[in-house]
Amino acid sequence: MLRLTDIQLPLDHPESAIRSAILGKLGITEDALLSFDVFRRSYDARKKTAINLIYTLDVVTDRDEELLKQFHGDKNVTRTPDTNYKFVTHANNQNFSRPVVIGTGPCGLFAGLLLAQMGFRPIILERGKAVRERTQDTWGLWRKRELKAESNVQFGEGGAGTFSDGKLYSQIKDPKHYGRKVLTEFVKAGAPEEIMYVSKPHIGTFRLVKMVESMRANIIELGGEVRFSQKVVDILREDGHVRGISLESGEQIETNHVVLAIGHSARDTFEMLYERGVYIEAKPFSVGFRVEHPQSVIDKCRFGPNAGNPILGAADYKLVHHAKNGRSVYSFCMCPGGTVVAATSEPNRIVTNGMSQYSRNERNANSAIVVGISPEDYPGHPLAGIPFQRALESHAYILGGSNYNAPGQLVGDFIANRPSTKLGLVEPSYKPGVQLGDLNSALPEYAISAIREALPAFEKQIRGFAMHDAILTGVETRTSSPIRIKRNDHDLQSLNTRGLFPAGEGAGYAGGILSAAVDGIRVAEQVALSITQNKT
Repeated sequence: MLRLTDIQLPLDHPESAIRSAILGKLGITEDALLSFDVFRRSYDARKKTAINLIYTLDVVTDRDEELLKQFHGDKNVTRTPDTNYKFVTHANNQNFSRPVVIGTGPCGLFAGLLLAQMGFRPIILERGKAVRERTQDTWGLWRKRELKAESNVQFGEGGAGTFSDGKLYSQIKDPKHYGRKVLTEFVKAGAPEEIMYVSKPHIGTFRLVKMVESMRANIIELGGEVRFSQKVVDILREDGHVRGISLESGEQIETNHVVLAIGHSARDTFEMLYERGVYIEAKPFSVGFRVEHPQSVIDKCRFGPNAGNPILGAADYKLVHHAKNGRSVYSFCMCPGGTVVAATSEPNRIVTNGMSQYSRNERNANSAIVVGISPEDYPGHPLAGIPFQRALESHAYILGGSNYNAPGQLVGDFIANRPSTKLGLVEPSYKPGVQLGDLNSALPEYAISAIREALPAFEKQIRGFAMHDAILTGVETRTSSPIRIKRNDHDLQSLNTRGLFPAGEGAGYAGGILSAAVDGIRVAEQVALSITQNKT
């Protein structure tokens, strides 16, 4: 099979144009082309009046080897790589301590799924509820201002990614094509097949709910066990090795292998691990606001007269500005046609996040506009980032009126450094609601001044970005984990606790659904090898 890359065709090309492009590129006749599949489709929108689709195609001809020699040296005609997943091992007997996976976000789900597929019958523990019950509890905060501390946007089956845009792309290096395994399993669980080939695949919250349930059922069918409302309160260590875990119920589970896929908001678990002597260090993260614009403004700027084309969908953006005070300001977790959501997991605090459905057809576009900070900004302790976040979240709660409304300010007023008193064109999507005012005290001064400088700079890239009526909603504090639970590069085990496998976003090794799922696969492989080779 041959892989053809950089096949460019007009946005409105007929279906037959792909076949014609293959024949023209390879210089072969119609009968020599046996079949082809689209591996990837992206677009080039630099010229808005003439947007091109860019294809990567996998092609079968009746003379593949001859063509490979003919196009030797042409980087756009190569042999198709084998992207099929291959298991590193399988359980060769039942005489082993069953591995425990803590957390059912993308990382925990894929770690559990892979271990189940390899025959290791994992026990998967989730402090929150099953995904449908959790969804009802989450709506309870949005609609009734009722927060459930163990069942919300952060905690519960599916993890924080369930209430997100459902993006399935990442910039991680993936030489073993683990990402392909992730997408394949998602399609098996009910995701649309287009995620296998579009350049920026996404799923959306409602579809993710059904997929998570399907994956759970698969794990159970394969001999795994999934238990909800099972909060881990202690790690049992002996001579630098995991020997088990303790649950809040008092139950203890003996095990020599624990996958720690707890997510970036499991602050109490971070504290417990630190107290037990597991090596943890502080790491950088970012804080800022959510910004909302009419999606039509973003579409028109990015796609011009092609705005609204169903192939292109709702437009996104990616922005960065290096401020004069040395801080970097950038867009994060952009949600086309989505909503800003209440994402706190602790009472009397405000946290914002973004979410989209698969259709991405809501009125507003939103993204986080955040400022990078480092451990130097909150020195003194490996866990110091947690009280730093909490202070901002608690103050935002007060600014919003102490009723789970979020504080907000119009972009024009924020730039002019004056409070907002009434809404303009943009209706904020955050529920329960937004309290307009002054965001000056919502973040550290260096972050406020950097964002105030960045917004007009972003206007130069996206016309309308600094429009007066766009709205900022605070605060975004959970961009990533404030800590890293360090692990060895070779076997992915904790630096000082054998049998403990820190993984995913909470441990500081991922940033999004796809990268977290890939990390879950990598860790599952090392757990499986450790069991079969008896290395721990």
